Amino acid sequence: MSILALKAIEHAYLGRSVLSGIDLRIDAGEIVALVGPSGCGKSTLAHVAAGLIAPKSGRLSRGYERHAMIFQDPSLMPWATASQNIALGLRLARVPRTMRGARVAEAAAQAELQPGDLDKYPVELSGGMRQRVAIARALAVQPDFIFFDEPFTALDVALRRRMQDLVIGTCSEAGLAGLFITHDLHEAARVAHRVAVLDTYGRGILGSRALPGAPAERSDSAVQDWVRAALAGDPLFRHIHDVDERRIA
Repeated sequence: MSILALKAIEHAYLGRSVLSGIDLRIDAGEIVALVGPSGCGKSTLAHVAAGLIAPKSGRLSRGYERHAMIFQDPSLMPWATASQNIALGLRLARVPRTMRGARVAEAAAQAELQPGDLDKYPVELSGGMRQRVAIARALAVQPDFIFFDEPFTALDVALRRRMQDLVIGTCSEAGLAGLFITHDLHEAARVAHRVAVLDTYGRGILGSRALPGAPAERSDSAVQDWVRAALAGDPLFRHIHDVDERRIA
């Protein structure tokens, strides 16, 4: 059953088409990773799908109750504690004050934050801890769909892996669906059930490939083997590492 469907989506910026002919479907409980060359419009597509920006044309159908979004920049309020930052989405969703404390504590535990971290301000937290707060903020609203907009790009390799494991475990346990934007095919192969490729110029989804097994059950060697085979022999992934600086600017 499709939980998110995009049909013939087009978006333009300052009169220039940046997305066209986008068709994409995501099923309940499915994490789809979207890859493609830098500047091809991956983040723009996620923002359109999440309703942050309106498409120029096309149809968008959402079959979930509520979604959350995790960005590359945690975007925490510097004057608020970790606990207060996590509770922000609950306030916006008008969750009663009497329920917020329990929801914050539950989401913090899911993001593997310690109780002592919750009274700290963002400046007192490491980059990884700030990203955990951002993840907890998303989980606190109890979404059934999450948009991940390159959330771990700025983290070092070891920390990125721990954050990926957190996403894999949390989404698997809760049966969450999601769209995971990344430029890293290894990351896509770790966290997703399926990898879709966006055209270099945003002119449609070129295709997708299902990965063997569930993300939580996939071994490192299986991920490495899949990526190696994809890059060596699958034409769908031929241009995913191309860069067009004119489109990035």
